[in-house]
Order: sequence, then structure tokens, then C-alpha cells
Amino acid sequence: MKSLGSYYRQDGSCEFFIWAPLCKELSVVFHPNHEEKTIALTKDDRGYFHGVISNINPGTRYLLERDKTRRPDPASFFQPEDVLGPSALYDHRAFSWTDSKWRGIDLSEMIIYELHIGTFTEAGTFASAIDRLDDLCELGVTTVEIMPVAQFPGHRNWGYDGVYPFAVQHSYGGPDGLKSFVDAAHQRGLAVVLDVVYNHLGPEGNFLPEYMPCFSDHYKTPWGQAINFDGAYSYGVREYFIANALYWFEHFHVDGLRLDATHGIFDMSAKHFLADLSQRVEEFAHLHKRKLHLIAESDLNDRRVIDTRERGGYGLSAQWSDDFHHIVHALLTQESNGYYQDFSTPEQLAKMFKESFIYDGVFSEFRKRYHGNSAADLPAERFVVCVQNHDQIGNRLKGERLSSLVSFEAQKLAAGALILSPYLPLLFMGQEYGEKAPFLYFMSFQDEKMIQAVRDGRRREFKEFNWNEEPADPYALDTFARCKLNWASKNEGEHKFLLDFYKKLISLRKASAALYWLDKDDVQIDLREGAVIMHRLGPQQYFKIIMNFQDHAISLPWVGAKSAKVINSSERQWGGPTLAAQELINFSEVLVVAPRSILVYEGCE
Repeated sequence: MKSLGSYYRQDGSCEFFIWAPLCKELSVVFHPNHEEKTIALTKDDRGYFHGVISNINPGTRYLLERDKTRRPDPASFFQPEDVLGPSALYDHRAFSWTDSKWRGIDLSEMIIYELHIGTFTEAGTFASAIDRLDDLCELGVTTVEIMPVAQFPGHRNWGYDGVYPFAVQHSYGGPDGLKSFVDAAHQRGLAVVLDVVYNHLGPEGNFLPEYMPCFSDHYKTPWGQAINFDGAYSYGVREYFIANALYWFEHFHVDGLRLDATHGIFDMSAKHFLADLSQRVEEFAHLHKRKLHLIAESDLNDRRVIDTRERGGYGLSAQWSDDFHHIVHALLTQESNGYYQDFSTPEQLAKMFKESFIYDGVFSEFRKRYHGNSAADLPAERFVVCVQNHDQIGNRLKGERLSSLVSFEAQKLAAGALILSPYLPLLFMGQEYGEKAPFLYFMSFQDEKMIQAVRDGRRREFKEFNWNEEPADPYALDTFARCKLNWASKNEGEHKFLLDFYKKLISLRKASAALYWLDKDDVQIDLREGAVIMHRLGPQQYFKIIMNFQDHAISLPWVGAKSAKVINSSERQWGGPTLAAQELINFSEVLVVAPRSILVYEGCE
């Protein structure tokens, strides 16, 4: 199968390959030097149109014509005039890469930093984001995860309303901007994961149904029509999205894809689309000798997502486990509305540390059904966990970050629970220094009816959590502006203490075999006096991590060998209220654990 899109060949000609089975005829209409030029394409028996055009320069605007109707290319690489404007030819050969020796990183090495290009910096571009990569290196993260950049309407959007999956958002810097960002990241030893959306397409500027039967009426998603992965013509729809995945790996050198809401990908085929996708990516990785990863967002708590294809799974590299976020958030905030009603006890956190899912077939009061299956035997490195991400912040009425909901001491406790867990930790931009700016939902559709529909939809969503105030207007420019990071604050007061604390935790994780070795068999959990105590074992190394989520101090008789203090989050060096904990502690001595704190001791015998 040839790659979809318009590719320049060695002889300088441009080859078009477009899947449009609903079109009887299809032509490319160019506007070079303001003079119109039309080239007819040839259709094969599977609905693919093909043609080669000579003497046409990169950057030339073009449209596809069918039945006297002109639309942008469904596999457009660049939409410099937004979703309703013409496509532009782009020559992928022209970019000068400097990462020829880069082969990626192992999954187990990932410490992920999620960011939104539009709000990560004041300028909101790939170029300005490059200027902040050194900050991320200093923090110690190893992987940057970018929220979706496929072309969406206007200049501001979370990215999940993209309608041109192959085109990089023009206001961020287009395809050259993304390539420059990935290249700069690789120069610094940072892997890049790109968030992609294969469960729906955005509503405005969505012309794909005019070319292909890409949607299904058999299933529904909360965000729009479901993609047709198992009906008539699904062979081409599947190939369209698989080609898109390989496109990012081949032409943008990304190291992984985060697959948005895979529970919204419906497929009753004998071979699920995700299994098909994972196989094709594995073949590509083997051919190009690169380490490539597919990470699923899924709220199903279903091991099939990451189980091997031989065992009936989809064979993806890893999946998110939202249970971790929910239990840590509930313990720290005491919130019990919405899905938080299912999370409340330290015992649940203890189970999470050992078994990857809390809801592994047990009854969910929120869902009013049994939920999930067991993943206890699957490797810890197959699970991504967080205490904040774009959804968990942005889908709150006021878009509050954890820094606005809990105390400073509680933020450090959450940091320690996350970074020292046996899973792959994910931070949301600004989390490392306690950013106070909200992260609200924003968009810039042009259709007034659509804008109002989004406003109404947000109000309905918040009723589930009994949030009855008026949400911020997602269309207002001020809503977007309020979400920009305040980088200057990271060196001030508690922000600086928290940033240093994150750096210490990440450094400890990366330097200690017992912490970077992600094996749940080497994790033991105790519950005493309401504290969650995690034991991390490694080659000739042992850590005891004590987490007190309560609002009062507790006293714990020390059980185990003589140990030396590594971290006490409540100490003054981390902006805490106390002077120090015992530097050394031995069997039968009593350890006082401050409220909302985490202590780390390393065995020294």
C-alpha cells in the first residue's frame, strides 16, 4: 500500500494517492501564480485515485474537485489558511534532520511531561516551546507528550477537534515547526510522544464524508460520530488511520503515539483495528530499527488493550490507568462527586500500587455495574499514571489544578506517590512548580450554532458533578489566555521548593535500581495507622516509602532493618513546617510522620 497524500519524488514531480471511493471522478485544481490548472486523477477498483504532476512547487495551493465541488485534500499535509482554505503542497524531503543516531528510548525509561503547545508558552508555537526544552531536561523528564496538533478550526483548541489528521496546525508553526521541535528534543535526549485522535473527528471543516464512508451509525461517542472500523468500506478507513500513524513515525520522527480515548474506537471485526495498528507499527519499528510505542488512553480497565495479540489482546505498548489519579485525588481532596464516589480508602491505593487497576472486576457504584478485569500479572511499565492531566483539570468547572485544591504539603505528597510508584509517571505542564493558572476548555469555531452547542454541552457535563455555576465561555479569548503558563513563578517561594522537590524525586528514581526497576513483584505494601507504606526492592537496595494522607501526624514503630533518611517532604529544605526526621532509624524505634507527608528511607544494612 502506498502512503496516502501528496509526495514529491526524486525527479521533482509530485505524486498524489487519495482514497475517495464515494467519488466517480476526482481532479486536482492548482492555483500557481494565480492561474488555475486542473489535473484529472485515475481511479482503481478499490476507490484509490492516483496521479503524478510535474513542474509544481512546494507551497502551491490546491483543492480537489468532484461534481464541480471543491474541497481540501482529506490527506492534506498543510492547511495554511485554516480548515476551510485550500491545501498546500509540502515536500517532506526538504527538512534537514540532525537526529540520525537517535533510536528512541525503552518504555521503562519514560518519565512523561504532557504539554499543550498553545498554552505552554506565551507565543504558543513550536519554536517558543523549543526554548523551554532545557527546563524539562533540568527537571529530569525523559519524554515530552504533545497534545494533538492535527489541523483544527481557528487558533485555539485543545486539539481534539482536528479534521485533517495529516496536517500540522498552522498557527503552531506547521509541519516544519513540529519537525524542528522533535529534532531539538532528540538533540537533548528527550523522546516525543504525539497525541492522536482515532475515535472521532471534529465537526467544523470536516469534509471526509464527501470522499469516504468514514463514519458509522452503529455506535455513538460523546464527541461525535464513531469511526467506521468494521462496516462496508472499512478496509480503506482502517488503512487511512494506520497510514496516519506511520506518517508521524516516518516523516516527523516521533517516538510514540498516545491514542486518545480508545474506548471510543468500536470494532467488531475478527481482528480489532488496534491489533492491526500495533502489528503494522511493530513491523515499521523492526524495519527502521527504532523503539516505537503506542500508548492507549482507556477507561475500560481492560488488560486486552496491552495483552499480546497471540493471547487475544491488541498488543499496544502501554495504557493509562486512571484509577491512580482518582484515588490520590480523592484521598487528598475528599471529593466524592461523579466518579470520585468510587474512590476513598488507603486500601484502594495499596491495591493500585500492586495490581495496576483498583476496579478489576469489582462493582462500581458510579457505573452501577462491575468494571474492569485483572492486570495484576502484567508488567508495571505497561501502565501510565498521573495525579494531573489535561482531562482531569480541564473537565472541572473552573479548570483548577491540584495546586488550587490542596495544601502545599499535599502537593508534595502527591508528587512522591507519583514519581516513586512502580509505573510510568506523567506530569502535566506546570505541575512541577505548582502552576496556579487554570486549564479550561477552549475552542475557536467559526459557526455560531456550533459555538453555542459547545457552551450548552459543557453545562450538561458539569451536572454530573453537581457543579451548578456557569462555566467559563470556551469561545472567549480570555478563557484561552488565562491558561497560559506563568513560567516566571517557578523560581519563587513555594513554587521553587516544589520544583526542587520534583527534581529530587526524579533524580532518585533514575539513580536507584530499586526505583527504576519496574517490577511489581518487588513491590510490597503495608497499611499501618492509616499510612500506606510501599517497599521497593532492587539488587542490593531497599527503599521504604511512607505516605500519610491524613490531616494529623502518626507514630509508627519501625519494622525492618536499620535505614537512612533520603527524603522527608515536611522538612524545611522542601518548604515544610518541621526541622527534620530521624537521619537513621532502627528496629523498634518510633518514626513520627507529619500530616500529608511522604518519607523515604533507604536500607543501610
